[in-house]
Amino acid sequence: MATTMTTPAATKAGYRLEGTMLEICSCAVPCPCFLGEDPDGNECFGVIAFKLESGQARGVDVSGLSLMNVAHIPGNALAGGWRSVILVDSAADDDQYAALLDAFSGKLGGPLADLAGLVGEVVAVERVPISHEAHQVEGRLQVEGMVVAEIAPIQSSPDGTTATIQDSAFTTVKGAPAYLGKSRRYRVSMPQHGMSWSHDGQNAIQTAWKMEFEP
Repeated sequence: MATTMTTPAATKAGYRLEGTMLEICSCAVPCPCFLGEDPDGNECFGVIAFKLESGQARGVDVSGLSLMNVAHIPGNALAGGWRSVILVDSAADDDQYAALLDAFSGKLGGPLADLAGLVGEVVAVERVPISHEAHQVEGRLQVEGMVVAEIAPIQSSPDGTTATIQDSAFTTVKGAPAYLGKSRRYRVSMPQHGMSWSHDGQNAIQTAWKMEFEP
């Protein structure tokens, strides 16, 4: 059942999460959202995947887990109104699953509550096996039967250096580069949630990501 996302009152527990954020979407390169601009065609069909290399949420260790937001964004990303399906790593046990949802739904407050506030409707939350193998925007992201993306970096010079941007609208680690790439293949197939699209050869961007909050 679809629900409308609201920002709940914060509980007396915080979080410290660190890893990478990978965005793959229907826009051209570079991603307009990272520059605070409107998406190409005034709407975006995207996947934002968080790989948590280390961290905890309300005292629960969630290191090594992944979470994905599959979203239709009907305008500027910072204006909100996202329609989202949240995919949580099935490797998470019940405590980890609940802690991740509390953090990313905004229940624990802080900057993740601001991020959750961009979502106007959570269509569904599902626990699924997530394969998230990407480094500096090269690799693969897959949820069997639902999402598949193969991505490659854009090389900005003959020596093979990957093109980057810094200090973007979505930078959470000061000075960390966001690596620019393209999708060799990008498919979302979730007709049960009204989300199915294919956008090969479009934007992919990956950056170091960190969020922390102690009330």
